[in-house]
Amino acid sequence: MNLKKLAGEKAVEFITDGMTIGLGTGSTVNWTIRKLGELVKQREIQIRAIPTSQQTSYLANELGIPLVTFAQSTELDLTIDGADEFNSSLDLIKGRGGALVREKLVAAASNRLIIVADESKSVEKIGKFPLPIEVVPFAWEVTAKRIEGLNCVPTLRRVNGCPYVSDNGNYILDCSFGYIENPAKLERTIKLLPGVVDTGLFISMADTVIIGTSNELKVLSKKN
Repeated sequence: MNLKKLAGEKAVEFITDGMTIGLGTGSTVNWTIRKLGELVKQREIQIRAIPTSQQTSYLANELGIPLVTFAQSTELDLTIDGADEFNSSLDLIKGRGGALVREKLVAAASNRLIIVADESKSVEKIGKFPLPIEVVPFAWEVTAKRIEGLNCVPTLRRVNGCPYVSDNGNYILDCSFGYIENPAKLERTIKLLPGVVDTGLFISMADTVIIGTSNELKVLSKKN
């Protein structure tokens, strides 16, 4: 059973005709995009979308999903995206796919953020895996030392021996903090450091998480 496919396709049910939506990045949300592409091709739904990465843009174009920019629409009805980790408060860590800055910008412009994930992404405390932090390339070594001062081990993300470069032209530091006791406080602290563009901490942004499990689909909603 493909748990990512189940969760990704379920999210399409939240999209209605005429919406302008955000399309996330990652293996789970790719199933959402593919299902949405089928509906667009069959003319069962008309939507417009803003992609969170070049990778998502390529896939959406391939499937015939109409894309727009923030110059055409500054408010989105909803965004569907994935996550690397989420807890019971629906706080997230994102960014393993390298699109965290655009993902956060798109999510912040949306009236609703729906996360799709398989059950392996559910954690009691976020921080099991390194936290991605996007930084400007200039003086990234200095920025890394500042982040290291917050009691973590930062590692420059590399691909084929070279620094990974985000769609925004920046570097990403994967920072091992261990389990994070106060994600909101850590987010505020990191973002005050010169050289930091943004972090993969998405605090109080998700409204719904659709989880594919071995037995069923579960839907978690933000507690009021």
